[in-house]
Amino acid sequence: MTAPEQLPRDTSDVLRDYLHAKDENRPWYMDRAFAPDAVLKMALRTQAIAFPPESRGVQAIADTLVRRFGQTYDNVYTFYLSRPEAGAALDEYSCDWLVAMTEKAGGQVRVGCGRYDWAFRHAPHQAERLVITIETMLTLPADEAGTILDWITRLPYPWADAQRVVASAPAIEALAPVLQWIRRNEPHSSLTA
Repeated sequence: MTAPEQLPRDTSDVLRDYLHAKDENRPWYMDRAFAPDAVLKMALRTQAIAFPPESRGVQAIADTLVRRFGQTYDNVYTFYLSRPEAGAALDEYSCDWLVAMTEKAGGQVRVGCGRYDWAFRHAPHQAERLVITIETMLTLPADEAGTILDWITRLPYPWADAQRVVASAPAIEALAPVLQWIRRNEPHSSLTA
C-alpha cells in the first residue's frame, strides 16, 4: 500500500508516524516514516527479547517492527522521553524510550526501555537510519497487566517526561531495573523503585 502524498513535515511527525505503525499495527505508516532504502539496526543489551540485528529497506523494517511484532504483542504503548523542538526538521535525533505491552499468548506483560538514534534525510523528511538500543526488557506475570496498563495509559502519549514516568509508576518491585535506567541521569537520584 502506498502512503498518501506527504505535506511538509517535521521530525515530530516522522516519530509519530513510526509509533502509528509499530504500536497500532499499521504497517503502511512505515512508508511515511522511513525512506525506501532505510536501515534499522538493533542493539540488544538483554536476552529477554529477540530481533534481527539489521533490516534493510522500509518493507523489511515494517516486517520486523510491525507485522512480526504484532503477531506476538498487543496493547503496545511506546513513549518518547523527550521531544524535538516544534517545527524542527533535524538531521539526527536521539532520545530515551519506554514501552509496555502484553503478550498475546498468555497475557504476560512486557516493560522495557532504551534509546533511539535516528538519522533523517530531507525532501521528503524521513528516517534513513534508526538504531534501537534495548537496555532492559522485563517480563511480568499476566495478573500485573491491569496495573501496568492503568499506569501507562495515564501518561501523555507518545511524549512523556522521565520524571512523570517514574513518579507515577506503580509500586511493583520488578519494575526497578526500568525505572533505574530511566532516571540514571538525575543528579543524586535514589536507585530504588
